[in-house]
Amino acid sequence: MASAPDTSPVLEANGLTAGYRGNAIVHDVSFVLAGGSITTLIGGNGAGKSTLMRAVYGSCQHLGGSLTFKGERIEALDPWLRFQRGIGFVPQGRCNFPLMTVAENLKLGCYTLARAVHAARIEKVMTAFPVLRSKLGERAGNLSGGEQQVLETAMVLLSEPSLLLLDEPSLGLSPKMQDEVFAVVKGIAATGVTVLVVEQNVHGALLVSDTAIVLEMGRKFMEGPAAEVAADPRIRHAYLGGNLSEETEVLPGETE
Repeated sequence: MASAPDTSPVLEANGLTAGYRGNAIVHDVSFVLAGGSITTLIGGNGAGKSTLMRAVYGSCQHLGGSLTFKGERIEALDPWLRFQRGIGFVPQGRCNFPLMTVAENLKLGCYTLARAVHAARIEKVMTAFPVLRSKLGERAGNLSGGEQQVLETAMVLLSEPSLLLLDEPSLGLSPKMQDEVFAVVKGIAATGVTVLVVEQNVHGALLVSDTAIVLEMGRKFMEGPAAEVAADPRIRHAYLGGNLSEETEVLPGETE
């Protein structure tokens, strides 16, 4: 009999405040990410989504509050130490080595691992993403945008993180490739990896997410099950192209 998936908290943020050079961009944000869940961060340009993700990874300045990852306080840890503990980050934009082959990129993705496990880890991600097996000899820069996104995600998954941070994984992709990327995200979570994603395709991301967090001006405006957040008239109006009734409150900072 298969055991039930572990849904205990993987990451807990309490009053998290972060930014750059002493200037706070994210203010007093609290949330909990359950094991094997997908959470989408929603917000307009400048809402603090990418900064919040960098705060989790440690690549911006921590200014207040706490971050607990699998029971350990991590806000004082450098990014490489968070990576070692199981936090993987795929930043926005292309981040592979375009003049090197897919096989060479995958080998580089193993650079923190013991040599004895390289072959097994590469075989595991190629099994998860068959397109990579068929493209091993091709230069990464010659892949389609969606294939490059899969490669970059696979390179991070080689370290077998417990928490995967994805910043705009479908940016610049065709609608068909966006759907494929979201299917990849759902498949990753099905293996027990917790996923936190920032995504400009709000509708597509919410369809595969368990939870959504809405940021406005660096503060948490709303949090809840993805379906409930998607159904909220304010969210539909601001991000999903819906209609806003005269009785519905607008989001902070917006005009009617």
